[in-house]
Amino acid sequence: MNKKILVVDDEADIRKFLTTVLEKEGYQTFTAEDGVKALQIARQEKPDLVTLDLQMPNQTGTDFYRKLTRDKDLAGTPVIIISGLSGRHLAVKEPIAVFDKPIDPEEFLKAVEKALANS
Repeated sequence: MNKKILVVDDEADIRKFLTTVLEKEGYQTFTAEDGVKALQIARQEKPDLVTLDLQMPNQTGTDFYRKLTRDKDLAGTPVIIISGLSGRHLAVKEPIAVFDKPIDPEEFLKAVEKALANS
């Protein structure tokens, strides 16, 4: 079974880039442009990993993360932060990795593989 990864970012080009990189490696991807939609998809699909932008409309990545960790079915889902915000490493407790934009695809895939190996 393919591992499921939820890509959450308000920038369409970032979502497209990440899903392309992930799908080439055989991962099944889902996307959301804000925290509200991301939580709906996470509850429905139960992803194995979430990549998360922090600054988004409607509901920030930090708000989404808080709700994710309070959901008994999703609380253990590993998260990779992808954001240009300063202090981004403090927004999520124990992120698997933190990346600036633009993202190095090789380093990103290493972090994804590490996260999925440990989950």
